[in-house]
Amino acid sequence: MYKLLLCSEKDTASVNIRDALLGARKWEHDGKFLYYDDLVLMSIPDMHIHAEGIDRDAIDSGISVKEMIFLSKHKAASRIPTLTVHPIGNFNSAELGGKDKTLVKASPATMTDLLRSLFAKDRGHFQASFEVTHHGPFVDVPATFAEIGSDESQWSDKHAAGIIADSILDIRDNDYEVAVGIGGGHYAPRFTEVATEHKINFGHMIPEYAFKDASDSDLIRMIRDSAKESGTDLVYVHKKSVKGEVIRRIVTAVDSCGLERITVS
Repeated sequence: MYKLLLCSEKDTASVNIRDALLGARKWEHDGKFLYYDDLVLMSIPDMHIHAEGIDRDAIDSGISVKEMIFLSKHKAASRIPTLTVHPIGNFNSAELGGKDKTLVKASPATMTDLLRSLFAKDRGHFQASFEVTHHGPFVDVPATFAEIGSDESQWSDKHAAGIIADSILDIRDNDYEVAVGIGGGHYAPRFTEVATEHKINFGHMIPEYAFKDASDSDLIRMIRDSAKESGTDLVYVHKKSVKGEVIRRIVTAVDSCGLERITVS
């Protein structure tokens, strides 16, 4: 089975990561797809966040796809140079592709190993981190976004593209415990810290802003769906990022889902 890598030719960072991958190894070409080891590379002319069901293009061509990695840019007003990985889907409305209140299956081992690999390499001035679950597209196979940010100057940075390409080529499967992360902000520094210091893989991550104004039933839905689509019964709560009453609300929701809360030192 293959990991399907998707390049959007409208995305400068995506193209640069693809070119770095092609330059690092000798790939076989069948006219539509490129192959190396357990990787298959596909390019599309449109933006990937709106490429709903794009996994079917490869599957219908006879390729057995076990998961996807989207090669992408990351845009942020801060313009801080970043290398990020994150799961995909929408906890609430689908403003950037995908479906409302629907998550895509996560790839905890692949995504977290990518993060660890980014940390192990010489990133220069780039920071590496998780981002929490957000945006589309919707696909039926587990998926991860690997991104260069945060503006045009970084998207064109060939060194950054090479770091992500090398990290993809260095992915090693592991069977570490998997946890859903709850709390904190968009860049999930605590989940990043836990993942890089402990043998814990993260699946979906729910930031406080996703459930701050949500009903208790919606919070329970987010947690239950995150656990299901991450293939785990474990939850890690970033307690220092939220107030006591919010922690109690999270704990009640987690317990009502029959999930286990874990801690790390």
